[in-house]
Amino acid sequence: MSNPIAYQDHAVDVLAQVATYVGTGRLFALIASVDIKGGSARDVGSLAVVSDAGEMTGYMSNGCIDQDILVHAMDCLQSGTARILQYGEGSPFHDLTLPCGGALSVWIDPKPDKDALVAAYRSLLARQPALLTFSPQQKTCQSITIAYQPKVALTLAGRGAIFRATAKIAHAIGFDVSCFSPDTDDLNAVAGYCKNTPTHVRSNSSINALNLDPTSGFLTLFHDHDWEPAFLVAALATSVGFVGALGSQRTQEARLAHLAKLGVSNTDLKRIY
Repeated sequence: MSNPIAYQDHAVDVLAQVATYVGTGRLFALIASVDIKGGSARDVGSLAVVSDAGEMTGYMSNGCIDQDILVHAMDCLQSGTARILQYGEGSPFHDLTLPCGGALSVWIDPKPDKDALVAAYRSLLARQPALLTFSPQQKTCQSITIAYQPKVALTLAGRGAIFRATAKIAHAIGFDVSCFSPDTDDLNAVAGYCKNTPTHVRSNSSINALNLDPTSGFLTLFHDHDWEPAFLVAALATSVGFVGALGSQRTQEARLAHLAKLGVSNTDLKRIY
């Protein structure tokens, strides 16, 4: 029977497992894709981790070579020696093919810098970028530094079917979802998709500071647009990377005119899609 693989896409999720292993003292090998030629299911810098119990979190190839990588990682843990593997074009593993074509080089390190990994995890958790350097010390692959970004966050304010559907889709994509609504039934419906408990808003006066950053987006999804101005003013007061509001072109024109009367600058009005 194959060893279990948890197919985590984002670096912060893999590093969360790393931090758990560091905290419990469990041995693990860190895996990183350090070179790609041609097509690939993942990017350079994609991470995975294999524990000495044979559990793998993260992936390199969407399944076609991950079990083989897991086996090599277990060997590295037993020997204490790092290694670099190449799959696809030029690989010695002729029975393992990459459907995407090209070639993939994977670095397996049974003795990674634990402090650096935990520090990177904490930075990403705080929604700050993090740098990690991998040094295979091989002629075919030199030292490489990867800049990791926080997971995309999406904050939704709205009610009704579109609000619920957007929360579900954003969660499925892998975004960190936060939700605000005046409707408790809607909040209950989206609670399972939210990173934290969704927020019930009872009046416009209760809408003030929003915690949004450049790697996050904000959407208002109301058909009754009376709730929008306070949310949009609060969102535009942040460095949020994207601001969107549900409605037709006519609705958008009326929305922008109303916000202008509230003192929103023309520069900020242009941020609303």
